[in-house]
Parts: sequence; C-alpha cells; structure tokens
Amino acid sequence: MRIRDLLDLAEPRLRLLTGDPDREFGTVHITDLPEPGRYLSGGELVLTGLMWRHGPEDSTRFVAALAEAGVAAVGAGAALLGHVPGDLVAACAAAGLPLVEVPTEVSFRTLTELAAPRLSGEARAALGRHRRLVAAVAEGAGLRELFEAAAAELGVTGAVLTASGQVLVGTAAEPERLARAYLAAPRLPARAGGSTLFAVGRGHRAAGWVLACDGDLLGRADLGYELAACVGLERVRREEGRRVERRLAEQLVVAALAEADPAELNARLRTCGVGAAEPYAVVSAAAPRPGATRGPDPATLGGQIVEELLGGEVVAAAGADAALAVVPLRGTGADELAARLRAGAEVLSALPGTRLCAGLSGALTGAAALKGGVEEAGHARRLAEARGGGVVTSDEIYTHALLLATVPGDVRRSFADRLLSPLLDYDRRHQSELVRTLGVFLDCAGSWNACAERLHVHVNTVRYRVRRIEELTGRNLATMADRVDFFLALRDTGPPR
Repeated sequence: MRIRDLLDLAEPRLRLLTGDPDREFGTVHITDLPEPGRYLSGGELVLTGLMWRHGPEDSTRFVAALAEAGVAAVGAGAALLGHVPGDLVAACAAAGLPLVEVPTEVSFRTLTELAAPRLSGEARAALGRHRRLVAAVAEGAGLRELFEAAAAELGVTGAVLTASGQVLVGTAAEPERLARAYLAAPRLPARAGGSTLFAVGRGHRAAGWVLACDGDLLGRADLGYELAACVGLERVRREEGRRVERRLAEQLVVAALAEADPAELNARLRTCGVGAAEPYAVVSAAAPRPGATRGPDPATLGGQIVEELLGGEVVAAAGADAALAVVPLRGTGADELAARLRAGAEVLSALPGTRLCAGLSGALTGAAALKGGVEEAGHARRLAEARGGGVVTSDEIYTHALLLATVPGDVRRSFADRLLSPLLDYDRRHQSELVRTLGVFLDCAGSWNACAERLHVHVNTVRYRVRRIEELTGRNLATMADRVDFFLALRDTGPPR
C-alpha cells in the first residue's frame, strides 16, 4: 500500500508534512518507545503518539532508529502536543522518511482498520495481534495478563526476568543462569541452554528486563521481538508511574538534608510510603562505568538497578554522585535487605565494565533519623567504591576502612609505597619474606611465639626478620604508632603472599 492511498481516503483527513507520497509500506506498527529499532523489520508505517518526545534531540534519536531499521514512513499523532513539532519534521526530511500528520480526532485504531484490508494476509494478522494487545494495555491489563495474551497470540512460551534473575512472569529453569547469559552476551538475541534471550526495551542491560523464550527462535526472531515489544509497553507504563514517585523521594531527601521541620519530614515520609513509627533503611547506590561515553550516569543507573533489585517496591532519587532510596523494612531487617542486594549485585557482576556500588544504613525510625541515615549510607557506598564494587552495610564502616576510603587513592598508594618499598625490594633481591612476616607479626599483636608458630619458623628467625624490617625502614615495631602505620600500609596494598 502507498502513502498516497492513505492520503486519498476521505475520512481520516491525513496531511503529508514531508517526503515521497508514493512510498509503499507493508504493515503498520504502533509504538511510543524512544528507540524502537529492534522491534522493526523494515517496510512499516510507524504510528506514534510522541510520548517519547521531551525535547528536540529526542526526535533526532527516534528518527535515526527508524531509518536504520528501514521503515517506510512515519505517522505522528497530534493529540499529545496539539501539533507535530518542527524538529520531527526536520529529522524526517533529513532522513528521507515520509511524515504524515494524524489529526487529534483520528485514532490509530481507526487508521489501522482502514489500512488493514489493503495489506497482505500476513501483515493483517500481525496488525490484528498488535491491535488486540495494545487494546489490552489500554484497558489496564497487568504484566501477567499482557504476557500471557501475547504469548498465546504468538504461540511462544517462556518468562520475563530482571537482569538479576528475578522471574517477573512466566516460568524459567535456572533464572539466574539465564540472567548471567543475558548480561554477558556480546549481542542479542542469543541462545542460552534451551532458551532464546531478547532484550525488553532499550535501557542499560544492568537495569533491564530479559525475555527468555523457550526453544530456538533465532530463525524466527520476529516472534521474540514482537513479544518483547508487547512486554515493553508495560515496562514503559511502569516507568511513567515511577517518575512522580522519584520526585517525591527527591524532595524528601532534600528536606532531610536541609533539616526541615519534623512535621514536614514526617508528612513527606508518609507520602513516600513510610509510616511515622515504621522502621526503614536508606540505600545509596551508584554504578560507575569507566570509559563509557554514552548511556546513563552512575547515579541514575545505580538508582535504576536498586529499583529492579527490590522488585519495584521502592524508587530511587538520583543525586549528583549517587541515587538514594528510602526502603521500608516491613517484616524484614536491614541484614535481610543487605543479603537481597548482595545476591543481585553478584549476578550483575557478569556484565563487563559495570559494577554496582551500594551502601546501606542501619534500621532507622522516624524523620529525625533520616539525615544521619543518608550520611551513613553515603559513607558505606564510598567504601564500596574504594573496594571496586559490592554492597557495604553501616556495620562495616565504623573501622579504619572508612578512613582509608575517604583518602584519595594516589595519597594512599604513595604512603604505602614510601613505607613498604624497602621491604619489597629486599624480598625481591633475596627471595625473603619480610613483608609476609610483618603482616603476620601485626596480626599476632606483636607476639614472637605466635608469629613463629604461624610461619612455621623458629622464634629467633622472627626476631631476626623484625630487626631487619626496622633497619630497612627506620621504624620501631615496639611502638604503637609505627605498628599502626605498617598496618594501614599493608591494608592498602592487599594481604602479603
């Protein structure tokens, strides 16, 4: 069917804004995903309500994805903005894509019904499926109903998982193994055991969903893409619902740090789902990606990951260097929450180049404790960053490790090198064990006999080595100050071998 054939229909009163009206299309695809390219096979008329557009740069990205997928034309609904924005017209003109304005009073359903009789039998069948599934979303179908309806329409079975291996809907054997395969796959779709894995949406994998279809669908990837697109509609709807909740969480944190009136803080806590006498914990999270130039910043990605790890029960407000989430402890404790985060972070470590760094406060009650909880979680998260990733609780930060984490890395390395380099050089030249002896001696609280027993040497050997350490470094291991310096230097370089 040609674009001109649609324009010639009397009822819809469509208007061509740019492009060739004689361009042909084979099917109609409705989407409001910001980058729908992976769900398109080429030759489609793409209808969009512009829900993805928040600024002019979004039009460039959207049209680039369509052009790369080889679509035939674009139909833009005017209902949301009252008009089709000029930046979308310019982007379509630059890409050579015909752009049709769909008036406010014309629904996409009406337009697809008018086009359907003129399309091929296979295209009509696909269009009918999509129309029924979009109608299910519009009628408020949840993820389970949507997935089951779409899977039945397409004759596909499987499950939808989070990136950490939590099953959202459907059934899957060894979900964590599938999640690891999804994270580690160089490209998608990919096979993993008896399943074919498809990404849901275009977000970062660490915070994404994965569709695991039973069997080998690499030869029929269109079915997986179509099912993933349907599931993506529910994900987009959930994301829209979280926007307001994130703003409320951000306002709560800002008010707490500004030491706002307790009555105001209690009201904001209740707005965020935490009762006045209900225990809660604060999570501070970031997900650094060294060398990455595109995609979400560490704070935004860290917040998205925490939201998915906690099953959508909470939202995280992204700040300058980390995201913060206030998590109610209903029927659980901070230790159980930490275990849950650690389990998810361990699965996510399968993704190269991205590590979750999360800090968790202790159990808190009342608005007055919130500011301290935010600071406590932040200290714990910085310690996690110093360790290269993972989850750190408040119990772990009240040690020398917190002090080390607040000192710049180059300063710590310079301190350790200055103190230990004479010993390391000596060990290399003489194949001796002065550094190892020093570490064991400090672990044994300066006990000659205990150190000798641990090292399986005579006590006089320990005395000789300690004396040599003191000669090479100019320090005195009988003093507490010098013992502390050596202890901290060894902790920064790792345990001696």
